[in-house]
Amino acid sequence: MKIKWMVCCALPVVFMLPLGAQAGIKQVSPGAYTPPAYEALPLGSVKPTGWLKRQLQIMRNGATGHLDETYAKVKNDNGWLGGRGDGWEETPYWLDGALPLAYLLDDKILKEKVLRYVNWTIDHQRPSGYFGPLTRMELDSNVTIDPQHAAYGDDWWPKMVMLKVLQQYYSATGDKKVIKLMSKYFRYQTEALKIAPIGKWTEWAASRGAENVMMAQWLYSITKEDYLLELAELIEQQAYPWTSWFGNRDWVINTTTYRNNYQWMNRHAVNVAMGLKAPAVNYQRTGNKQYLQNLHTGWKDLMTIHGLPMGIFSGDEDLNGNDPTQGVELCAIVEAMYSLEQISAITGDVAYMDALEKMAFNALPTQTTDDYNARQYFQVANQLQISKGVFNFSLPFDREMCNVLGPRSGYTCCLANMHQGWTKFTTHLWYQAPDNGLAALAYGPNTMTAKVGKKEQEVSIREITDYPFNETIKFEIALKKETEFPLQLRIPQWCDTAVVLLNGQPYSKEKGGQIITIKREWKNKDILTLQLPMKIATGTWGRNSSAVERGPLVYALKIQERWEKATDTIEGDYFSVYPESNWNYGLRRVDVQHAADSMKVSMQRPVGDSFVWNLQHVPIEITAPAKKIPSWKVLNGVAYQPPTDREGIYKGKVDTVLQHITLVPYGFTKVRVVAFPVVP
Repeated sequence: MKIKWMVCCALPVVFMLPLGAQAGIKQVSPGAYTPPAYEALPLGSVKPTGWLKRQLQIMRNGATGHLDETYAKVKNDNGWLGGRGDGWEETPYWLDGALPLAYLLDDKILKEKVLRYVNWTIDHQRPSGYFGPLTRMELDSNVTIDPQHAAYGDDWWPKMVMLKVLQQYYSATGDKKVIKLMSKYFRYQTEALKIAPIGKWTEWAASRGAENVMMAQWLYSITKEDYLLELAELIEQQAYPWTSWFGNRDWVINTTTYRNNYQWMNRHAVNVAMGLKAPAVNYQRTGNKQYLQNLHTGWKDLMTIHGLPMGIFSGDEDLNGNDPTQGVELCAIVEAMYSLEQISAITGDVAYMDALEKMAFNALPTQTTDDYNARQYFQVANQLQISKGVFNFSLPFDREMCNVLGPRSGYTCCLANMHQGWTKFTTHLWYQAPDNGLAALAYGPNTMTAKVGKKEQEVSIREITDYPFNETIKFEIALKKETEFPLQLRIPQWCDTAVVLLNGQPYSKEKGGQIITIKREWKNKDILTLQLPMKIATGTWGRNSSAVERGPLVYALKIQERWEKATDTIEGDYFSVYPESNWNYGLRRVDVQHAADSMKVSMQRPVGDSFVWNLQHVPIEITAPAKKIPSWKVLNGVAYQPPTDREGIYKGKVDTVLQHITLVPYGFTKVRVVAFPVVP
């Protein structure tokens, strides 16, 4: 299943489309519904092990497991428990990560916590099908909300998040009350949208309508009721037309012009991250492949114009170009990851799976503290200082708290929403493949249990690996009886040639950028080994900078850190981090061009049970030749990129002494240089 990118050279002149306009895309009848290439496994089928389990345990012991005890909006008189307190997005955001965490770790206490909210939501659905916190009209005027009085309801947006929570609960338990609730709600919504369109209360709902569409189509995959596809089409027409924007290219050009209040919602990075899935979701409903071409065009344009070396586009909060001094919001990372997980399943395209891993292993871990209690609202690629200040972000805040590490720094949406990143990544390591097979589309240590083959025999596969820090992934298969089924493995695009071994013997060699299928009669204790040789390479990024990569990991300069704790009168305790070692280095052009020859990899320590994403636990390093650039300094907390000529070379003064610097995986750093200037 090798899928090659197609490059579009033409730049048609197209005006920005109004909401709901899907120009150039013919809508297709419900009969054209296209099942995804891969189906999600039930929540709990994948159990994390190794370093990944350690990461989830840290989350359970930190904010994910205790937000309802420490954060007032979730803790006090919560609307999702029938109170008058917060009834908007933050409680569903938290549940969207805490609920899968509870089932991934099989944690009884956390299950009891999250099920309070799930059960209240199910038990208090209105007769009309409306659900969610009691509205002000219901509380104060005893009004009954039905389709004719839909305007008495509240914003559609928070319910979209809670629908994802309920879907995951159903995936873990099979509780049919979820199907009943969703069926009633979507029938209500079908009528209510005629009176209260998707954007009636907030533009957040209009900008994120794909979340609602996706859930209606998920229910259709179970009940096969055509009204659900009609509802999905109606929501799509009332919501932001991401599919057309991604495809016609005028949108991405507009995101580079003015950072003002005009149409800022369509360049808001979190909205974009959610909107990424819209073309794939629309393709699933219609079977129209133009949607997939639009997705390809939009993703390529997005990463070309706004992409940063750690695999995510800038977004602080708006899309903000590819300069290495730009930042990205944590919410944008976890939402983009979820979109890529959905896109990967629907399309079966390796390129999106590679993008997911790069984002997960680089951008995600660096933005939270070791105990998972504090986070940055915005991280920066070349980040030489984490501190209070007004930086070149589109949302600077008068309080100057966008960049620091704290529970409440910036907006608290990320405090509530950050929990879905690792949990959903773990859930989506494996998928059900065609012919009752299995597919490993992303890699990490885990044990997976599922039913396979014509007779649906149970199989457990133990995935033993320190990936992405190690090249070898071993699959140990446990079966009660011999069973034939196809096992699919992703071979990343960055891998030139993968080696497959079966029970220690050579089986095949496979080119990168494809999904391979091994269909055979599997026996108990069979061992399949996948070797993914990782070669040091460099990529060119904003301002002609160069980043060092190896496999799915991006490497940054290892800088000693000095942490300082302080307290803000509004946002509470926070940390600043400053560099305590030299950092102003450039890479020589010859070393950038021949990185595999001039840079050396060394393993530092095993990935043990005490693993944490910090400098003290770095398992692997790269040594690289470099030269200092004396004039490159931090100015107002930012290390602005040195200028280069057309060949991408810095022509200012450079030290003559060649030094050897240490690079570590980006995710282990807090202060760093990842986008290096290139020197002669």
